[in-house]
Amino acid sequence: MRQLTQLSASQAAALLSRREISAEELTRACLHRIADRDARVQAWQFIDEKIALDQARQLDLAPIAPLYGVPIGIKDIIDTADMPTEYGSSIFSGHRPAADAACVAALRRSGAVILGKTVTTEFAYFTPGKTRNPHRLDHTPGGSSSGSAAAVADQMVPIALGTQTAGSVIRPASFCGVIGFKPTFGQFPTSGIKQLALSLDTLGVFTRDLTDLPLVWKVFGGNAWSLPAADLPPRIAFCRTEQWPLATPDAQRVLVESAEALRTAGARIEEIELSAAFHGLHDVQKLVMAVEMTEALRDERERHADQLGTELLQIFKEGKACSAERYQLALGRALECRQQIEAIFARFDVLLTPSARGEAPVGLLSTGDPAFNRVWTLLHLPCINLPIGRGDRGLPIGIQLVGPARGDARLYHAAGWTLRALRAEG
Repeated sequence: MRQLTQLSASQAAALLSRREISAEELTRACLHRIADRDARVQAWQFIDEKIALDQARQLDLAPIAPLYGVPIGIKDIIDTADMPTEYGSSIFSGHRPAADAACVAALRRSGAVILGKTVTTEFAYFTPGKTRNPHRLDHTPGGSSSGSAAAVADQMVPIALGTQTAGSVIRPASFCGVIGFKPTFGQFPTSGIKQLALSLDTLGVFTRDLTDLPLVWKVFGGNAWSLPAADLPPRIAFCRTEQWPLATPDAQRVLVESAEALRTAGARIEEIELSAAFHGLHDVQKLVMAVEMTEALRDERERHADQLGTELLQIFKEGKACSAERYQLALGRALECRQQIEAIFARFDVLLTPSARGEAPVGLLSTGDPAFNRVWTLLHLPCINLPIGRGDRGLPIGIQLVGPARGDARLYHAAGWTLRALRAEG
């Protein structure tokens, strides 16, 4: 059973399509792993063995589909009609949505087994859930997609969905040592996902194998990524960003050493600084997020304030204090920078930048700082975390590649070349 849980989604899909293993066998293996490990890791908010196995048995009788029989974890701010969706809040304890979110419906049509619901922070913001980092249980797994990152890292499921409004895919992927992919804003469907910030919310994916991403892209994006004409080294802009001083020495070391190794392997690496127009975008993202969250969660803050965490209550104060004029100026600034950064991607395929400030911090009262993610989320750019290094405590440290808007396939190919080059170097 352990061998089955070590399979990537693409490996499992290939075996399932040839009927070399059954959907029920793979689902049972994942459930067995969860039963063995989740009392310690606590990645799952809802698991029902009967629901999962019933899906698997039905799929074993069905025609082959792209994700036929592959178990998938769903972050618990994403609606599922046959399982509770509680959004990480006691306000919605036992809540049963009337219908699946669009992404869940698409996964079902593709033949995936919806294994269960993974833990999220409160309304996908900063109040932590119960999940622990599987590499070291007294450290945070990151957030807000805490359970999804931890479940994939601990081989409980080959793939899981998360969301990112600031840094909720890339940061936990880095902390837990897995692939994290946040596509271009708007590329994946968000209908049926609890809204946090309308202009920022993005559906993302966690996996242990980069080759799983084209499968997911085909399900959500509707087309296949074409293979590059040749495996050419990418043009990479090494971008430390304004937040560089916040990175720990070991995180800085991992990024600098990665850049040097990629240069040695043949990539064109050039260090760049974003122009003055991009300075302060970190705070622009925080303002936009505060205003949009305050509106999106209006009912919760007006009717259930006594059930909300202090982090949420604080950002509501910030959102309400922001004038409409200031908010519109922030949106305009974001739009201008989205247009200006296109010139950088005319010269480079991807940017290389930190995924997080360093290793997962010790303690479970915080999920870490999204300092190295906010700007790229605001700019609507696709991002991938690659689990490359280790920090001083032996915990994972990732590197982040950022691609051009709607250049998700280009980012994927650059990430593949980067992984192969760094693994060969290592």
